[in-house]
Amino acid sequence: MKQRTLLALLSFAVLCFPAFAQQSTSNSASQPAASSSQNSDVREPLKDEKPANFWDGDDPNVVNLVTHPFARKAWIKRQIAPISDRINELDEITSENATKIKDIDARSQKGLQLASEKATLADQHATEASTKAQTAQTSATQASTHVSNVEQMVGNLDQYKSDSQTEIRFRPGQTVLSKTAKDALDQMAGPLKDQHSYIFEIRGFAPGRGTTAIAASQKMADSVVRYLVESQQIPVYRIFVIGMGNSTDSGEQAGATRSKGARVEVNVLKNDLTAQR
Repeated sequence: MKQRTLLALLSFAVLCFPAFAQQSTSNSASQPAASSSQNSDVREPLKDEKPANFWDGDDPNVVNLVTHPFARKAWIKRQIAPISDRINELDEITSENATKIKDIDARSQKGLQLASEKATLADQHATEASTKAQTAQTSATQASTHVSNVEQMVGNLDQYKSDSQTEIRFRPGQTVLSKTAKDALDQMAGPLKDQHSYIFEIRGFAPGRGTTAIAASQKMADSVVRYLVESQQIPVYRIFVIGMGNSTDSGEQAGATRSKGARVEVNVLKNDLTAQR
């Protein structure tokens, strides 16, 4: 029993000797430092908050001396607590950044989609505008051509040329058309039913003097007009009639021989340019 007690005391002394030696060394090192700080104006060095001695912040006693070399649960938690907090903080920051990145990416995609839709819509409007411009240009060209044609036709409205002519003979004092006269008028008016740009020039001539000859020539011309309107459906606005009496045609060439007596001259005039419409 005495031997066991002696061995325990020896073991305790051996284990406590390094601790006492370290403590005495730290005390002896701190005393010169304190004396030097008092004797000089040099600032004190910064203290290391983290213990760098053997005990690592634990109290130097027998229990801590025996259990210190072993990794205790509380000691491990104390060591990893700052790291765990920093990791958690980094995880939160990473999560926030990921959320922000996802939000920015979604907004960017939406912006790109809107920009693409607007660009497509702008292309469609540009295509429609180009098509309308081409249509307008075509219409303007056609209108210009039509106006040119109309101007040309208007300038040549009075350019009628003689197409066919005949002479209807009457007995003195007679205004009734003979069968020969009717056949001649049918032959002239028949081909004109579906045509345009033609006119009838009807001039009546009668022997005699003054107003008596003019009235007689007018009656014979009116009988020709009446037959053309009633039998051949020639519009009245296409017929120009005049009773000339016993006068001669002012455009008749000198020396030209014309028949005399009661007669009606029927002349069909056509405008070839207007007829081409």
